[in-house]
This record gives sequence, structure tokens and C-alpha cells, in this order.
Amino acid sequence: MKASCQCGQLVAVVPGPTMAVVACHCRGCQKRSGSPFGQAAYWPHEDVAIAGEAIQFDRPTDSGGAFSQFFCPRCGTTVYMRGTKNPTLTGVPIGLFDDPHMMQPIRSVWEESRHPWVEIPTAIQHFPRARVD
Repeated sequence: MKASCQCGQLVAVVPGPTMAVVACHCRGCQKRSGSPFGQAAYWPHEDVAIAGEAIQFDRPTDSGGAFSQFFCPRCGTTVYMRGTKNPTLTGVPIGLFDDPHMMQPIRSVWEESRHPWVEIPTAIQHFPRARVD
């Protein structure tokens, strides 16, 4: 399955179905996505093949870690993310896939900053802040 930025320069290829799709309502994801929430499907790093040039932006997390966003220097689209909370996983926004309708969020996090009119009906797990493992 292939995901790409708006101009097609930065691409992520994954082998198939994901382990999880997460909808995040934190202010950082709202600002990253320009929408009421961010979302991403996650795979182990070794299962995600990246092609193209990316610029990395790191933002601090509430837990003292970092959340890294990798975006296309031409069109600005964030194509993948990595964080210190789950250091072996790479997230790819589901809207970037050729068929984005095949994935649905199963988890909704940071709901304390969720816009009150937003509902994630497919989420079976809900957390006021980050998921606690």
C-alpha cells in the first residue's frame, strides 16, 4: 500500500493492514494537520519503506519525549511520524493512502482537547489524554 504527499515526491510504502489507526485530538496534532484532529496508521519501522526527501520537525510531548514529523520540502505534507513513546513504530496519516477508506480509527486519544462536535464512531478505545501502556 502506498501513501504519498500532495506533489508525489515523498512516499511511504507499507506491506498491508496496520496494527492500529489512532485519532489524536491534542493541540499538536490539530496544528500539524490543520484540522480538529490528526490520525495515523502505525507499523513497525522496518515495515515502512520511505522514498524521497523529507524535512524533520521535532516537538516536545507532555511526557518529556519528542514527536517527530517528517514532511515534504516541496508541498509541506507530513508523510510520516515517529515518537519516543512508541520508539519502534512509524505512523502514516491515512488520508495519504491511495485507498484511505480501508482504514478507520480504533483508538481516540487526547479527548480532553477534542472539539465537542467531533465524534469518532469507529473508535473502541477512548482516552482523555495519551494512552497509558
